Amino acid sequence: MAGGADYLVIFLAAAAAGAVNALAGGGTLISFPALMAVGVPAVAANVTNTVALCPGYLGATLAQRSDLRCQGDRLWLLLPAGAAGGVLGGLLLLLSGERLFGALVPYLILLAAGLLAIQEPVRAWLTRRVGPARESGAARAATALAVAGAAVYGGYFGAGLSVIVLAVLGLILHDSLTRLNALKQAIALATNVAAAVYFLFSGQVVWTAALVMAGGALLGGVAGGRLAGQLRPAVLRGVVVIIGVAVAVVYLLR
Repeated sequence: MAGGADYLVIFLAAAAAGAVNALAGGGTLISFPALMAVGVPAVAANVTNTVALCPGYLGATLAQRSDLRCQGDRLWLLLPAGAAGGVLGGLLLLLSGERLFGALVPYLILLAAGLLAIQEPVRAWLTRRVGPARESGAARAATALAVAGAAVYGGYFGAGLSVIVLAVLGLILHDSLTRLNALKQAIALATNVAAAVYFLFSGQVVWTAALVMAGGALLGGVAGGRLAGQLRPAVLRGVVVIIGVAVAVVYLLR
C-alpha cells in the first residue's frame, strides 16, 4: 500500500461493506477486492478482511439476541461446530499459498455472487417450509456436521456463508425463519471470529489496513442500520452481485 489515498480507498470500501452487510449482505464482495486493488496480496487481503469485518458480525448478532433466547441447546452445539470449521478453513487458506488462492479468487467471487443472488429464493423457500420447532438428536447431529462443513468455506473465504448456513438450518431444523436467521448470525460470528483469531498468529494481517477498515465498517454498519427501511435490500443486493461478477471477470481476464 502506497499511502493515504490507498487507506482512503479501503476505508470507503469497508464503510460500503458495513452498510451493505447491514442492509442486504455481501459486503465482502466490495472490501476484499478493494484490498487487492491497492496492492495487498490475495491471501493477506482475505485474512485482513476477515479480521477487519468481525465487529460487524458481533453487532448484527447482538441486534438479534432476543431471537436467540431459548436456543441454548442449539448454540452449545452449533457455535463450536462453526468455530472448528472456521479454524479449519483458515488453516486451508494459509496452506493453499498465494499462487493457488490467487488462481481461485475469481471463482470464489463468482460463487459468492451466485449465493447472494439466490438469497431471496432461499428465504422464500424457507418461509414456506419452516414451522413449529421439532427436531431429533440425529437431526441436531446432522445440523452440526453440515454447519461445520459450511464454516470451512467461511474460514477459507467467507462471502456467502450466511446463505449456506441459513439453507442448512432451514433444511434440517424446523422453526420460525426469524429464529433461524438469528441462529445463522451467531454461527457466522463464531466462524469468523475463530478464523480471525487463528489469523492473528499467521503474520498475514496488514494491521494498519485492518484498523482503518474496522473503523469504516463500524461507521458503515451504523449508517446502514439507520437506512434500513428506506432502501430496498433486493435492489442493493442486485448491485452487489453485478459488482462481484464484474470484479471476477476482471480477474479472469488478467
